[in-house]
Amino acid sequence: MEEEQELAGKVALVTGGARNIGRAIAHELARGGAAVLVNARSSRTEAEQTVAEIRAAGGRAAVLLADVTDPAAVQAMVEAGLREFGRLDMLVNNAAVRAETEFAEMAFNEWRRVLSSILDASFLCAQACLPHLARAGAGSIVNIGGLTAHTGAAGRAHVVAAKAGIAGLTRALAVELAPRGITVNCVVPGTIDTVRGLPGAPERPPPRQGLPPLGRRGTPEEIAGAVRFLCGPGARYITGETLHVNGGGYMR
Repeated sequence: MEEEQELAGKVALVTGGARNIGRAIAHELARGGAAVLVNARSSRTEAEQTVAEIRAAGGRAAVLLADVTDPAAVQAMVEAGLREFGRLDMLVNNAAVRAETEFAEMAFNEWRRVLSSILDASFLCAQACLPHLARAGAGSIVNIGGLTAHTGAAGRAHVVAAKAGIAGLTRALAVELAPRGITVNCVVPGTIDTVRGLPGAPERPPPRQGLPPLGRRGTPEEIAGAVRFLCGPGARYITGETLHVNGGGYMR
């Protein structure tokens, strides 16, 4: 049986789409039939690999290199995407910088760098994409949140604050953009089996509080599946929601 192509004819922009969860989201949206714009700041090789894999599977994709904390770069990126595929229906704000520093030792420039990469970038991308998502008639924004924004974590005040801001931004935009037919939701990954840092970096440490009730880390593909659903026609009456995908590791 052929896989459903519920996103056929639509175009998605995935920030931070070169690797890990972003790459899985790009692949999943492409499997749904969407053309995918894969954004990366500097990971050209990995972004091109993601695009090549999508094309090899019969999908459409293109690389958009841009620093999503730079307003001019974001605007140019969106315009380039429109030239490539002619429209924009979905925005997935996935790009982020994660770091760990004790609060007492945290420099202000590190605080600003992390908040900018997560919160400022989501603001800039949503604002630049807004007229095109509204024109699509059934646009969607999915923001990728963070579990520690809901639980707290030592050494990550900047990441926790930024991801908590993402949850708030999601609700604010859901209310404001609903009259334009745009849904806005947030997917919060739990402990996911991803590769952090550059190739050759030390192996990721074990989770702070052990594994969730399901007894394993999640996969990037499981996050991607939630994103695909929220971008699809079956989720048009869902907006302003925070969907936790964590194997039971956080139960509200």
